[in-house]
Amino acid sequence: MRCKLVWLPVVLLLVDTIAGAQQVKKPFPQHTPYHKGTIKPNQISQGALDGLTLGFYRQWQKRYVKSGCKPGEYYIWFERKGKKQTVSEGQGYGMIITALMAGADPTAKAVYDGLFNFYRDHRNNHGYLMAWAQDRKCKSIDQSSATDGDMDIAYSLLLADRQWGSKGTINYLEEARRMIGAIMKYEINPKTYSVILSDAIEYDSKDYFDTRTSDFMPDHFKAFEKATGDKKWAKVVDRGYALFGYMEDTYSPDAGLVPDFIVGINEKPRPAPPRFLESKYDGKYNYNACRVPWRIATDYLMTGDKRAKVINDRIDHWIRETTNGIADNISAGYTLGGNDIKGRYFEALSFIGPFAVSAMVDQKNQKWLNAVWKYLVDFKLKDYDYYDNSIKLLNMIVMSGNYWGVQ
Repeated sequence: MRCKLVWLPVVLLLVDTIAGAQQVKKPFPQHTPYHKGTIKPNQISQGALDGLTLGFYRQWQKRYVKSGCKPGEYYIWFERKGKKQTVSEGQGYGMIITALMAGADPTAKAVYDGLFNFYRDHRNNHGYLMAWAQDRKCKSIDQSSATDGDMDIAYSLLLADRQWGSKGTINYLEEARRMIGAIMKYEINPKTYSVILSDAIEYDSKDYFDTRTSDFMPDHFKAFEKATGDKKWAKVVDRGYALFGYMEDTYSPDAGLVPDFIVGINEKPRPAPPRFLESKYDGKYNYNACRVPWRIATDYLMTGDKRAKVINDRIDHWIRETTNGIADNISAGYTLGGNDIKGRYFEALSFIGPFAVSAMVDQKNQKWLNAVWKYLVDFKLKDYDYYDNSIKLLNMIVMSGNYWGVQ
């Protein structure tokens, strides 16, 4: 009954916005055919999957998309105490979400262009990368970048080109190519082809050979190569998969997990020590690495890369086993050995959603996928923050079959 209550107003909304849908090339819902043998939640109809996703998008948009300090600008509200008002990570999430939801949302192009204008107004000293955080007066806190935010923003520009074309006031494709070039130049290590934490890290920095695992986005990198013709992106994909395989075999053979940060890539890759950058859990499967199953599974859904399935299969087997197939047993953090981090038994959507996307890679996960989908969508937006809710929405878009990509 709940699904019907959500879906009926959404049907009316889709009818009301058909004029907006006609202006885009890939209007939501898309129902993308993913790689052969992959699955979606099947305990409810496709219409209900679309309706729940669109309904949550409406809530997310109302809460997090805010007008910038200049006319024609929008940003994604960071929603945390302190002087940070927004971060490039959130800007990237918002730009991808908005491009994918166009058609069902007649304001999508205007909002997307406003998000782009805010990004463009906060580029850092390297020209096309975004300063990582802004305060309440929309001033950049410093000029360093956050690599994951830049990668999502660049990928969103490729989506925007596919969605609206690049002959309007913003040449999305050219902007994407310029940004991708800057990412390769300043945020990819030319010796190891690993992803650097930030453009502030240079060849003589002590953490030049360290990486954040959630910055490995192979489906993005394949799209970057296609858009620019730069073959070095294939090396980033190959080296990243090899690194993840080594880390799992060496440090997490049972669970298949990777830590938030990996250090010493040029010599002997290993989990980062406690408080390497963010917390005492930097060497564990924590609030950065929790995104890895989603990022890797998305590559398999879109491209069928067998290396992705190997990684996800190991994770899927472990998480089903350690939870006894009960979604409510998912914890907010694990050791690389696959044990719960002590005291982290609360619900975190940023952990739950990626495990659900990971389950999509194989039909044997159908019952588990159905259970985690239901568990995820039943949480209310008001009870969680920008990070959890944004990842939940991105994961719902993928699970509902509406992530179409540009590979």
